[in-house]
Amino acid sequence: MDSPGVEPFFDKDSGTFTYVVHEGEGGAAAIIDPVLDFDPASARIGTRSAEAVLAFVRAQRLQVQWILETHAHADHLSAAGFLADELQAPVAIGRGIIQVQQRFKQLFGLGEEFIADGRQFDRLFADGESFSIGRLQARVIATPGHTDDSLTYVIGDAAFIGDTVFAPETGTARTDFPGGDAHRLYASIQTILALPASTRIFLCHDYPGDRRAPQAQTSAAQQLESNVHLKGGVQEDDFVRMRQQRDATLAPPRLILPALQVNIRGGRLPEPDANGIRYFRLPLNQLGAAS
Repeated sequence: MDSPGVEPFFDKDSGTFTYVVHEGEGGAAAIIDPVLDFDPASARIGTRSAEAVLAFVRAQRLQVQWILETHAHADHLSAAGFLADELQAPVAIGRGIIQVQQRFKQLFGLGEEFIADGRQFDRLFADGESFSIGRLQARVIATPGHTDDSLTYVIGDAAFIGDTVFAPETGTARTDFPGGDAHRLYASIQTILALPASTRIFLCHDYPGDRRAPQAQTSAAQQLESNVHLKGGVQEDDFVRMRQQRDATLAPPRLILPALQVNIRGGRLPEPDANGIRYFRLPLNQLGAAS
């Protein structure tokens, strides 16, 4: 089994890891879950996080062949569009993005100019598909539950698992978004934990605060032994009950409304209005509990 190089980049503001997975200096590479900086108070977009990824790619003379999204994120804006323009690389996501687009097109009241069929991405992966990153062989595992379109990318001995499990002290992903399902998440987690024991599992998020350094990598053994939502061989009904009770107490992610308007567009901003200014739409009283 190939063992690709993996370079993590951590965005503290959203607790998100971006990864560059690569063959080595001068070889082929893919970028997974890139972050576009966004300040909600000023509504300013920035590319500092993406520029750090670009600097590494260029310093290592890597040939980026893919920009891969594990799902349409609700906690950060994707820099996939920016990086696609810089690197002339295709952007891929799971085929379930079509259902995600259909749901959020309705929520945001998007017009006929937004076509919810996945065309905003260059490739829509289905469960079980394979692809190459140079000599590296990659395969796709559908791991829904957090969202309809959630994927795990297995590239050699490395698995990039999106929002399924987190660091053991944090637990597992929420399932209360439209299309989320705790039963499906439980099944997806079992699939991930059944990967070969030597698999390096790379997390999409970590929330360490000031207690420790961010944890990018874990293993099936570590999750089964100490994940607060999984240890002891928790059964499906107990997991679902815990997940639903916990989700009912969670506030919506801070950036969910702007993030999804970019992320369902393949990491592209909304088109500008006639005055040349781009706008996000904010549907009132649709998320969270009534005050």
